[in-house]
Amino acid sequence: MEAQRASRNRKVSVSITGRRSEMINVGVVGCGYWGPNLIRNFVTYPGTNVVWACDLNEERLVKILSPYPNIRRTTDLSDILSDDTVHAVAIATPVNTHYPLAKASLESGKHVLVEKPLASNVSQGEKLIAIAEKNNVQLMCDHTYCYTGAVRKIKEIVDSGSLGDILYYDSVRINLGLFQQDVNVIWDLAPHDLSILDFLIDHKPILVSAHGVSHAGNHIENIAYISMSYQNSFISHFHVNWLSPVKIRTTIIGGSEKMLVWNDLDNAEKIKVYDSGIKVKKEEADIREKLLISYRSGDVHAPRVDHTEALSLLVKEFADCIEEGRPPLTDGGAGLRVLRILDAAERSIKADGASVRISNS
Repeated sequence: MEAQRASRNRKVSVSITGRRSEMINVGVVGCGYWGPNLIRNFVTYPGTNVVWACDLNEERLVKILSPYPNIRRTTDLSDILSDDTVHAVAIATPVNTHYPLAKASLESGKHVLVEKPLASNVSQGEKLIAIAEKNNVQLMCDHTYCYTGAVRKIKEIVDSGSLGDILYYDSVRINLGLFQQDVNVIWDLAPHDLSILDFLIDHKPILVSAHGVSHAGNHIENIAYISMSYQNSFISHFHVNWLSPVKIRTTIIGGSEKMLVWNDLDNAEKIKVYDSGIKVKKEEADIREKLLISYRSGDVHAPRVDHTEALSLLVKEFADCIEEGRPPLTDGGAGLRVLRILDAAERSIKADGASVRISNS
């Protein structure tokens, strides 16, 4: 537990030019939407080298790899796993393939970076962590938002204590987005916000209640609302939606001293800290106690946010954790905590929003 806490509290360095003792050879599996971004960053980072790229679509492979003539291409994962010069595998494929691909890679002694979510269910996540530990290799989940300048700055502000006691976390992630065929909107969008919250706040949820609805006739929810309860008075709420006419990426963190608003679509002032809140005073009336609420509204501060590409820092962290033999910032445990919430939210939706206990074992 102490190691996990230290990992979460570790600052992410923004330097990506350091030299390391050994070049880390990587195979990237999946060249659809996210894979090319991984390839570009692994190629750019001086400590890593992409030696293989794998995809079932040969034409896509040829197109994606045209700027990288030295990268070998294959449609068969075994080509990568049988290559003893490959140290690590990065997986960017559909969710239902994460477990078998990561399992095979870990069992082959490769370090693994896997796109969110870690797997399709909690049991698979637990097995991947056990396999990684058994083979003494690193398992990292691609929770990219935890490496963004905005989230790193929010972490700094939260840890400084300037917001006071954290009271609530409220997130909206909506747009007119791509309707997925294999997962609902919770499994598609909520992992971003759940991983961010796990990174920022030490509180662990105990109950989740989720409501969702499908409008496409395929029983896959495209709109959902998720609320999580904790042992203290902290509360968190998430709105995810593929069917909004506008794109919104806004998070509010309420503290007892100050409040923070993060608008990820505002490039000029992504974060604003409001010196606002309330003061509660008790006054004895004749027979009953009366609560007097006064409001405080002070200055608004917009701190500077680093604009280093998050994925470049994620690649650096993956390389660093391999070389240093330590768990990554967003390790398998972080991915598993997100999976447990997703699993509970899925069961809650099927039970018409009933509160479902989250397993934290």
